[in-house]
Amino acid sequence: MLIQQAFNALSLGCIYALFALGFTLVFGVLGVINLAQGALFALGAFVALEVTSRAHLGIVFGACLGILASGVAGALVDATILRVLRNRNAPHLMPMIATIGVGITTTSILQGLFGAENRRFPLNDLADKTLQVGEITVTALELVIIFSSFLLMATLWIVIRYLAFGRALRAVAESPKASHLIGINVEAVFRNTSFLAGALGGAAGVLIALHSNAIFPLMGQAMLHKGIAVIILGGLGDIRGAMLAGLCLGIAETGAVVFVGSSARDAVAYGLLFLVLLVRPSGLFGSMQERKA
Repeated sequence: MLIQQAFNALSLGCIYALFALGFTLVFGVLGVINLAQGALFALGAFVALEVTSRAHLGIVFGACLGILASGVAGALVDATILRVLRNRNAPHLMPMIATIGVGITTTSILQGLFGAENRRFPLNDLADKTLQVGEITVTALELVIIFSSFLLMATLWIVIRYLAFGRALRAVAESPKASHLIGINVEAVFRNTSFLAGALGGAAGVLIALHSNAIFPLMGQAMLHKGIAVIILGGLGDIRGAMLAGLCLGIAETGAVVFVGSSARDAVAYGLLFLVLLVRPSGLFGSMQERKA
């Protein structure tokens, strides 16, 4: 039973990690907590659903278009709102407030277009296929979710560590002014980071829709809270921390459902967050920063 639930925890934790990575990228590079990320999460799921159910182009193609749509939406948020606020040297709270408005507007549009009721992917045989290993039964859907999540996280890690864009991204995260002086197009890095963060949110939206078999306009709100918990738990702006904390949160929630009950799911998850912050306020991988007058 424990091994069986470990697969459930792993698939859920991978989705949390993907969603939190988008949060972490935007905060680490742009210095903004993007509270529209939950709406981009739902947008990716709905685009994938529409392509799959109406155009009948298959779940893989639908998922790719959903991820692309969320990425483009993230880049548009940066180009039309965050860039304007940066150019005007707006206070730090203004971008966060602006993204709240973007999230509410996007959610309202989704609800107006698709209604408030739950919708589901036409999974056909994917949800029914299982792999039996001894007494453990693993569904093909769980394997797809775990494999896709790790593939995306590994790709992101390679891009950031070894490619030119990743080096530019790390330089801008360290100092935008110094990066501009050495010839880096800082605005392009901001825009591409927003696209990447939105795409990760869309990917998480598609995967959670497959995992829970439910899509609705407000699905991003609960995930938004979990994403904030994960980035605080892992350390603000730290990619390793977001990955590890997402997995830890998935394990904690699954364990709470199995051993305590579904009603204690959120209590155990956020209890873990408070416990970690009491012991290490900067999070698992974060570092404390001192402010000097």
